[in-house]
This record gives sequence, C-alpha cells and structure tokens, in this order.
Amino acid sequence: MVTKQFSGSPDEADLRRADTLAREIFSDVANKWALLIIEALGEHTLRFSELRRKVEGVSHKMLTQNLRMLERNGLVERTVHPVVPPRVEYTLTEPGRALLATVDGICAWTHRYLGDIESSRLRFGA
Repeated sequence: MVTKQFSGSPDEADLRRADTLAREIFSDVANKWALLIIEALGEHTLRFSELRRKVEGVSHKMLTQNLRMLERNGLVERTVHPVVPPRVEYTLTEPGRALLATVDGICAWTHRYLGDIESSRLRFGA
C-alpha cells in the first residue's frame, strides 16, 4: 500500500476526499478490530496472546494485521524483550491513548442505544 503524503495544516485534512492521508487514517482506525484492540489495550501493556484472549473472535492473522497497522500509524508501540523465547508487548502511544477516549465514547454510545438498535432491526426482520 502506498501511503498518501500530507502537506498543509491538519485543519485542511478532508476525510471526504479519497486522495487524502486523513481519509487513509480514518479508514485504518475505523474498523471493528482496530477499535476493539484499542479498547482492550486501554491503559494496559499486553502480550499478543493476552490481546487475543481479550478480543474474542479475532483471528491470529487479523490481530497481527491490525497491530501492524496501528503501529505504522503511531497508535500502538511494540516492544520486543531480548529473552528466550522473545517476549513482545503492545501498549498505546500518546496518540493511541487520545483515540481511546473516542473509542470509549463509541462503546458508551453502543451500550446506551443497543436496545433501540435491536428494536429497529427487529422491525426490519434482521
């Protein structure tokens, strides 16, 4: 994947334009696995296996891909400890912790409106 370049001020970043770095970042972090990984890490440092247990249903491949993407975007820090076998830990960076506040808001919204959404889906036969 070719990463788009950013020039100008952050205020000029338009998520609606397909050719912007802001849109690429938005696309990266606005997926269920990324959001759940960020929520699971919270204020913790976790190993891969711990994260996989906390994010129920995520495959090894999807967890690996999303952790790499979050690390590439500077939201997660990966630390490899020089022991045998190697111990790898993941933690949120400062921008990742800032995004956690938004993820927590999405989680709160989901809890608040879960019943409304379920009722609406039932009306549509879903």
